Amino acid sequence: MKITSLLASHPQTRSRFHVPFHGDEYSAIKVPAMNPDEVAFNLIAIVDPVSRGAQKLGPILKTLQQSLNCNVKVFLNCLDKNSDMPLKSFYRFVFEPQLQFSTDGRVNGAMAKFTKLPTSSLLTQYIHAPENWLVEVVRSVYDLDNIKLDNVAIGVHSEFELEHLLLEGHCFEAVIGNPPRGLQITLGTEKQPLMVDTIVMANLGYFQLKANPGEWVLRLRQGRSAEIYDFTTIGGQDVLQNGNDVKVVISSLRSHVLKVKVSKKPDKMGMDLLSEDDKSSGLWNSISRTFTTAEDSDDQDEKLNIFSLASGHLYERFLKIMMLSVIKHTKSPVKFWFLKNYLSPTLKDFLPHMAKEYGFEYELVQYKWPRWLHQQTEKQRTIWGYKILFLDVLFPLNVKKIIFVDADQVVRADLKELATMDLAGAPYAYTPFCDSRKEMDGFRFWKQGYWRNHLQGRSYHISALYVVDLKRFRRIAAGDRLRGQYQALSQDPNSLANLDQDLPNNMIHQVAIKTLPQEWLWCETWCDDESKRYAKTIDLVNGVYIIYLLHTADIPNFNLIVNPCIAQCNNPMTKEAKLQAAVRILPEWIGYDEEIKALQLKLENENRQTEKEENETFEDMEAFAKHEEL
Repeated sequence: MKITSLLASHPQTRSRFHVPFHGDEYSAIKVPAMNPDEVAFNLIAIVDPVSRGAQKLGPILKTLQQSLNCNVKVFLNCLDKNSDMPLKSFYRFVFEPQLQFSTDGRVNGAMAKFTKLPTSSLLTQYIHAPENWLVEVVRSVYDLDNIKLDNVAIGVHSEFELEHLLLEGHCFEAVIGNPPRGLQITLGTEKQPLMVDTIVMANLGYFQLKANPGEWVLRLRQGRSAEIYDFTTIGGQDVLQNGNDVKVVISSLRSHVLKVKVSKKPDKMGMDLLSEDDKSSGLWNSISRTFTTAEDSDDQDEKLNIFSLASGHLYERFLKIMMLSVIKHTKSPVKFWFLKNYLSPTLKDFLPHMAKEYGFEYELVQYKWPRWLHQQTEKQRTIWGYKILFLDVLFPLNVKKIIFVDADQVVRADLKELATMDLAGAPYAYTPFCDSRKEMDGFRFWKQGYWRNHLQGRSYHISALYVVDLKRFRRIAAGDRLRGQYQALSQDPNSLANLDQDLPNNMIHQVAIKTLPQEWLWCETWCDDESKRYAKTIDLVNGVYIIYLLHTADIPNFNLIVNPCIAQCNNPMTKEAKLQAAVRILPEWIGYDEEIKALQLKLENENRQTEKEENETFEDMEAFAKHEEL
């Protein structure tokens, strides 16, 4: 009989009763109280020992047993059968029974320590923090995405830091109760009102803004949002409302979620927030645009905004080469946007020097996967999700167009062509998969089955390169539609095999895709050799297997799984390493790589020289101090 059935058979009363269990010698773990002569708590847990919940529960029970005088009894309630390995990760839950201090009296940071891990497996380290925390790795010599302990002398050490606390909320119209999708909200201080901004999603009226402990001012963004709407009521902790200026105090590490109600102004009842706004509607608009500062201006047509993301030292190496190829083929000013969530400390330290050397701008953006949106358990799939699910909220609202370029691509043309291309009313434009390499016909999954019926003669598009008209994308609520469809399809583990690619192609009838000319993306797997000479970007191939590195715990954990995949330009007929393919396919790749290495070597030499001078200065000061004493 199941233990849960036995418990449920007793009447549900508030009185305490003892449930006798017979024959629990092999199905329960019993830990007696540390002081049996004193009053003790009784902690009883029923858990599947190989579930993700058990990974979290074990350390919690252990800490409670150390902190309180209690008897712990854990009943093992296993499933009869498992179709797959239920756990694929090593897990440590950081939950200290008491504060730990260093020899100089400082509080030591909480620590997770892993021992006796497999040395030949490829592992990744990942921290899963509370939902309202933005945490980043700030110190690590090793590539945390590709840890092989056979190649490590002593061990792998990494340090994580809490960078931001999220201010989250749900916003609805006071009268009709619908989310005012597209409503623009800003967060700042009295002296600097616009520090971060975002839009309200149609999905649960959700919004999130990066904050830190202190007092903040929440406002409706100047423009249509402030012209049409007013704040009605703001519910939540530590909130003081004064009209449309709302002061919010972040005073703890816990989640801070606001319940916001807005209403249209009496003379704006018939206006639609997302309707096409007339840019030439009146003298005042022209005057106001004239005096708008460059920082707040929506006019960024001259600047190329390039978005990319990478995780792991190998892909960060490719990323730097991609950036160099973009810069060398355009005369336009370039600004790169990178997802900060997965960048290594090494790359974050290198970017300022590379930007100074080559004269480009860059910005690191962050977004926390909302707790209500179906979570991915594989790191690679989470990264794919960031490529498509949050385009409307990831970038500042004054960015009008963004071009995504995969980290492992090399650009051979001026991306200004894409930035100025007419998308014919579509919110984004993708390149279709090549059809010219005939020996790959049997692997073109979009030519058969579901995709053939769904596309109805349209192209299946690849996600390695695309351009997004963010203004149009936000106006038609494309992000809300994509997230809604993702939420429905992602519940089935067999759906969205290539998440960042399958989702926009699945939604092609609801969110139109402009098809880019084939020359904008060439990859050896699908395109014939003849078409390579016309290629404006080249995407690298990969072998038949991709390493998917999972992160399912609530604290740093290592995970590993290998799955077959032929997504994007991966070749199901070869197993060639990425670096070998780059050298073979791209004659210019070695030159780019050597140029980046030369810059890195130059910086290392400068750092060594600076350290040497600082040490000499310190030694001179010590010698002078000793001389003064004499």
